[in-house]
Amino acid sequence: MAGRTAAAQRGERARSDGPSGSGSGPVVRPPRPRHPARRLPGPRTLLIALAALALTAGAVWLLYGSEWLRVERVRTTGAQVLTPGEVRAAAEVPMGAPLVSVDADAVEARLRKRLPRIHSVEVVRSWPSTVVLEVRERRPVLMLEKGDAFVEVDAEGVRFATVARAPRGVPLLELDADSSPSLRRFGVERLVTEAVRVRGELPADVAEATRTIAVRSYDHISVELADGRTVAWGSGEQGPAKARALTALMKAQPRARHFDVSAPTAPAASGS
Repeated sequence: MAGRTAAAQRGERARSDGPSGSGSGPVVRPPRPRHPARRLPGPRTLLIALAALALTAGAVWLLYGSEWLRVERVRTTGAQVLTPGEVRAAAEVPMGAPLVSVDADAVEARLRKRLPRIHSVEVVRSWPSTVVLEVRERRPVLMLEKGDAFVEVDAEGVRFATVARAPRGVPLLELDADSSPSLRRFGVERLVTEAVRVRGELPADVAEATRTIAVRSYDHISVELADGRTVAWGSGEQGPAKARALTALMKAQPRARHFDVSAPTAPAASGS
């Protein structure tokens, strides 16, 4: 009985000293993960890659190396005062160069710098061999007298060109503010901008009949019509209200020669 008990105790100790115990039994380790074998690209994949490379190389050669897609012609649209020859000469589009390589931003910058009459230009590639220059010119809304010539002023107040003859239908801008504090305070550019602002806010029929816009100071701008009637406008502020007051005043006083809308809530007319 004692022998069996000793043997049973040894068996229990052997069972308790399992794989993770500190006994002398075998240690079981987890199997190592197997990495899949790397496969080399097959013939089909290589053929597709070579075809894509060939197409890319062919496209690059066609655009840059071939003689087919090169600049052979420069065409202009939209120019009215400027001639197509003037625009092409100022643009300096590189003839014979690959069409894809034409720097549109550089061409536009040259045109705007050399021809201030150009307000904007779009450079368009017309395949296979033409560059189109789509020009929009500035339009004068006022003109400044300068000796025997005239300086054209556009709707943004930009003085962009000097011409020998006054543009037809464009009012004369008289800047008579040399001794005015407004000139020192605001500067010539601001006073010109205010005159342009007044020109743009006149009632349509009045604007069409306007012959002169005179600027004595920032707060003293007047308008003279072709028939000799005058309008005291004041500053360029409250333009829409002044335009409405002038329209109503001219209808109410059709024979008046002088109109004052500098205070649009209290307009006045005089003369007959």
